[in-house]
Amino acid sequence: MKNVAIIQAGLGSTRLPAKILRDVQGYTVLQRVVRRIRRCKYVDQVVVTTSDLPVDQPLIKYCQDEGYEVYTGSHPNVLGRCTETAIALRADRVICINANCPLIDPGVVDQVIIKLMGDPFLDYTCNFFPYRRYPQGLEAEAFTLKTLLLADKMAIDPPERKHVALQICRNPSLYKIGSVQPREDYSALRWTVDTMDDLRLVNRIYRHFGSRRFRWRNIVDVLGENPHWLTINPNTTQKRVA
Repeated sequence: MKNVAIIQAGLGSTRLPAKILRDVQGYTVLQRVVRRIRRCKYVDQVVVTTSDLPVDQPLIKYCQDEGYEVYTGSHPNVLGRCTETAIALRADRVICINANCPLIDPGVVDQVIIKLMGDPFLDYTCNFFPYRRYPQGLEAEAFTLKTLLLADKMAIDPPERKHVALQICRNPSLYKIGSVQPREDYSALRWTVDTMDDLRLVNRIYRHFGSRRFRWRNIVDVLGENPHWLTINPNTTQKRVA
C-alpha cells in the first residue's frame, strides 16, 4: 500500500506574494515543508502540486531545479488536481499538506496516517475537523484513494473543488471520518505563513532551534518561555472558506 504526500503550492498569494519561496533561516518555506514531510515514517513519496497559471511557472521550474516531483492542473480545481496526481502515482492513500506550513510536524502527520491505516472502515482522517485543537499550521489530512475519487465525483460547488476535503466535511453522512487531536486546546496559536508577520515568527522559531530537530510541543514550550514572541503576529486572521 503506497502513501503519497501531496503538497499543495502556489505563488499567487495576495497578502504575501510568493510566500512559499520566502527565506526561513537559509531555506525556503517550501523546502522546510518538504524536508519535514520527508521525515514522516508513513509517507512513501512526496510530490508538489500547483496550477498551470503563468504566475506558477517559476514555481514549477523551482521544483524541477530542486529535484521535487511536481504536477500541475487547473487553478480553481485543486481537488481534481490532487486526484489526478494520486491516480498518476498509483497512490493507495493520499496525504494533503499546505505548502505554507513550514512548522508541520512529521509525528502529527504520521498520527493522521496511522489513524486511517488502523481502521479499514475509515475513509478520511484529519486533525482539524470537526474541531481544531492543534495550532494553525499543523494541518494534515489523509484519504483513501477510493474516498478521493468519490469526493472528486460528488463535488460540484466551486468551493468544494477549491478545497480538497470540503465536500467530505460538508457531507459527513457519506463518509466515515476520523479525527486526531491533542488533549489540550492549542488552536489559538498561529504557525502558518500568510503574512510578513507570520514569516517573522517562523524565522524566530527556527533561529532559536538552529540545526536541531524539534517537534511541535518543543515550540509550545519555547513560546511559554518567550511569550513576547506571540506579539509578532497577533493580528493575522485565517481566511474563511468561500
